[in-house]
Amino acid sequence: MSRTADDARGEARLAWARAATGNPSLALERASADAGFRSYWRTCSDGPSLVLMDSPPALEDVRPWLRMHGLLERGGVRVPRVLARDPSAGFLLLEDLGRRTGLQAVDAGNADAMFDAAFDQLLRLQAITPPPDLPAYDEALLARELRLFDEWYLGRHLGLQLDCEALEALDLVYRRLIDAALAQPRVLVHRDYMLRNLMPLGDGAVAVLDFQDAVNGPIAYDPMSLFKDAFISWPQPRIDEWLARYHDRARAAGLPVPELARFRRDVDWIGVQRHLKVIGIFARLHHRDGKPRYLADVPRFLGYLEDVLPQYPELAPLASLLARLVRPRLDAGAA
Repeated sequence: MSRTADDARGEARLAWARAATGNPSLALERASADAGFRSYWRTCSDGPSLVLMDSPPALEDVRPWLRMHGLLERGGVRVPRVLARDPSAGFLLLEDLGRRTGLQAVDAGNADAMFDAAFDQLLRLQAITPPPDLPAYDEALLARELRLFDEWYLGRHLGLQLDCEALEALDLVYRRLIDAALAQPRVLVHRDYMLRNLMPLGDGAVAVLDFQDAVNGPIAYDPMSLFKDAFISWPQPRIDEWLARYHDRARAAGLPVPELARFRRDVDWIGVQRHLKVIGIFARLHHRDGKPRYLADVPRFLGYLEDVLPQYPELAPLASLLARLVRPRLDAGAA
């Protein structure tokens, strides 16, 4: 939005917040923004602190968020309470869950408890039957996400034009990743289940945020996203322990997880798909949306890929491509 549009939106946001709270002297301060077009504002007044979600209708419709909020809330997932809403204007008034996300609150000492709380909510989420009209993590969506990597990162960001051999290698790996994803048991998938989207609560639980893009998809996707976070990395032995703990709890809850060895492979393979997608999204955020800060986390995802790919000969063409075309540029500071 232009500066004039920003000013007009700010005036509308403040007027709505004052009307919704019944406080004509209410002020707002910026709380946070996300990688999309939503922004969050914290109320400043003598009363309880609240959070206003601003989702400009022309840029990001708030109704999918509200729909998924209702589904999760009915399923027992802890989500922010909605206190007032105006979907046509793109404004929601939410309870304030605090200033620190799970990412900001976690450390080596409390990580086990944080992940256990994350499992509590994830198991409830995965137990919810996906509505029949919920989008599926189908072949088309999986392929579209994978293509973000070669279109936005390899092509737009690195300026690479792949030859026929490299394109065929990518196509082969993409086909194998898609087939593996489609073979997994399917559940409700958050699609960005990581610590930055979890809010620690005073009772040791967490609340779940940023769920509007949920789909019907592979059961390993959300656990993998939690363990292979976009913004924090953990030693592999700890990840292995957490993965086994999640797996035990999922089986006890009656979720359709396969035996542990197969589940570990499913986590690894869907992880490769997500890591490639995220690298592509970070490049797109930089070049299309003017948000360059996310590129700083590309090395984390390349590291995730380099840890996993050598374990699977079927994915060797991707490992070779990354070693030849991406790693040298990243090490040289050009990526």
